[in-house]
Amino acid sequence: MLHALKQHWPEYLIEAAGLGFFMLSACAFGTLLEYPASPVHQAIGDPFSRRVLMGLAMALTGIAIVYSPWGKRSGAHINPSLTLTFFRLGKIKRWDAVFYVLFQFAGGVIGTIIASVLIGRALGHPSVNYVATLPGTSGVAIAFVAEIVITFILMTVILNVSNRMRIARYTGLFAASLVMTYISLEAPLSGMSMNPARTFGSATVALNWHALWIYFTAPPIGMLLAAEVYVRWKGAHEVLCAKLHHHNDQRCIFKCNFGACSG
Repeated sequence: MLHALKQHWPEYLIEAAGLGFFMLSACAFGTLLEYPASPVHQAIGDPFSRRVLMGLAMALTGIAIVYSPWGKRSGAHINPSLTLTFFRLGKIKRWDAVFYVLFQFAGGVIGTIIASVLIGRALGHPSVNYVATLPGTSGVAIAFVAEIVITFILMTVILNVSNRMRIARYTGLFAASLVMTYISLEAPLSGMSMNPARTFGSATVALNWHALWIYFTAPPIGMLLAAEVYVRWKGAHEVLCAKLHHHNDQRCIFKCNFGACSG
């Protein structure tokens, strides 16, 4: 444990900072688009149009994180479900996985706290609610199933793109496109989380723990199912690394076999 912390603490801090930045962005754009007194909200009356803009904002935020020098170094997981799935696939050592998850949760909370200080009461307005991810009017069961489905698709895309040399560098773009699509179309069902640490950050500051279990269970289930299908289809040897962007000169702390990628 101590050896991992001593050797890889920069990557752990990057994971915390990455999700912290993501939460800052989500809170800022969520307030801009949903706070009733916001000029943007008043100018765009259609909820679907606002969700599309929110999806675009968060997709661009994700792209910025993945393709930043820091994201290239840590692998830009910023999601415990993603980290745990790559651990299951044998690409991450145990203590690296533990610290990634702990720092991701810390980053989600800290990022939301900073956002609440900078944005103020508008972030806590019921229409914004600290951009909390909550089940929609269709109910808890639908939200649970929806989170499994969207995370299953996301992980399937990540595995199929990141392990092909010709398109691996575009993994972040593929993932961001799904994020935009999900926020635009799926958010009314589950709030579109896919990320336990992201949901925990909002829930902690909002003090709203309603249906938190969904976002702690469904995303890992969806991603682990996708990994299981991929391994049975192509074999574990086809999973080359846990980074979302590997075409860079940053060090890799994972059990990496990216040099073997040929197609």
